[in-house]
Amino acid sequence: MSSSIHRAVCPGSFDPVTMGHVDIFRRAARQFDEVTVLVTGNPNKTSGLFTVDERLELLRESCAGIANLRVDWWSGLLVDYAKEHGISVIVKGLRSSLDYEYEVPMAQMNRNLSGVDTMFLMTDPKYGHVSSTLCKEVIRFGGDIKDVLPAVVEQAIKRKYAPDELESE
Repeated sequence: MSSSIHRAVCPGSFDPVTMGHVDIFRRAARQFDEVTVLVTGNPNKTSGLFTVDERLELLRESCAGIANLRVDWWSGLLVDYAKEHGISVIVKGLRSSLDYEYEVPMAQMNRNLSGVDTMFLMTDPKYGHVSSTLCKEVIRFGGDIKDVLPAVVEQAIKRKYAPDELESE
C-alpha cells in the first residue's frame, strides 16, 4: 500500500461553473486525496463572460463544502501544471459521445507528453443537457435555470447582463 498523496486535476474554462461541474468535482474528490479545479486560460486576456479572477471566486464559493478541493489557474500546458504539482490524473466529465470524441485525442496527447492519465466520469443524467454557454444564453433572455447553476453563479450572470438590459431600453 502506497503512502503517497493521490492528486487529480479537473481543468476547464468554467465560464461559468455549473452544477454538472460541481457534481464531477464532488465525485472526483471521493476518489482522490486532493483535487485541484484548474481554470485554464490567460488571466490578462479577456475572453468569455467572466474574468479568470471572477471564475476563481465563483468556483471557490460554489465548491466551499468540498474539503479536499482547491482552486487554481494556469495558462500553459496542462501536463506541465500536473508535473509541477505532483498530479497523476486529469479528471474530465463527459456529457455525450461528442464530448468523448473531443476529449480522447487530448487525453492521448497528455499521456504521450507526460504519462499523466485521464479519467472520464459520466455526467449525472440530470445535467447532461447543461453547458456553460447554454446557461448564459437562457439567463440572458430571462429563462429560469436555477436548478443547474450554483445560486452565486446565477446571480453573477444576471449582474453581468443587467447593464445590457438597461442600455436596450
